[in-house]
Amino acid sequence: MTKYLLEHDRSNCIGCAACVAINPKHWEMNEDGKSDIISGKQREDGWQELEIDDEDFESNKEAAEACPVNVIHLKKKDTGEKII
Repeated sequence: MTKYLLEHDRSNCIGCAACVAINPKHWEMNEDGKSDIISGKQREDGWQELEIDDEDFESNKEAAEACPVNVIHLKKKDTGEKII
């Protein structure tokens, strides 16, 4: 089972909620108007991250593609290769 790293540049999120509309399993809106990865780890650099498996890849890829400011990224966990 391939592992992916879902990353979110929260500081540059504009709060459009496209990610939440597409994938409410992994995304939620915060009181400050920005989105958060549900159960995501907050990094020191202000980004959030969460390891996901193949079964959650497509829905998070769709959320990343829908983001108008490109603050959602997916990488292969083992190689660090950026997918989106």
